[in-house]
Amino acid sequence: MNSTVTAEELFAAVRNMPSTERARFFSMLGANAFQKEDYSHEQVFGDLENDEFTADEAAEYLEVSLPTFRRYVQSKKINPSSTVGRNQFFATKVLKSFKRSLRDVKGQSAG
Repeated sequence: MNSTVTAEELFAAVRNMPSTERARFFSMLGANAFQKEDYSHEQVFGDLENDEFTADEAAEYLEVSLPTFRRYVQSKKINPSSTVGRNQFFATKVLKSFKRSLRDVKGQSAG
């Protein structure tokens, strides 16, 4: 007998578990489901290579507030890759490069 559980059924079952069992479940899931830790950057983020982020998503990715991100855009430190109406979108490659430069600046000021 091959019984398949849907995501909704599993979610309902997890919600109904006692908290100690739920903690045990997530501990087991973390320890066993993601054992292969040597995923390449391409395997994890390859599908995002040509994507565009909204301003909210870009700010979250850069780990800055939305007002800080808007200041970067206003000062031309980051340029949108496309605009639809009033919505600006930002290329993944540009954000990745900018994040690397932010990290470098933070590293220099800390040292």
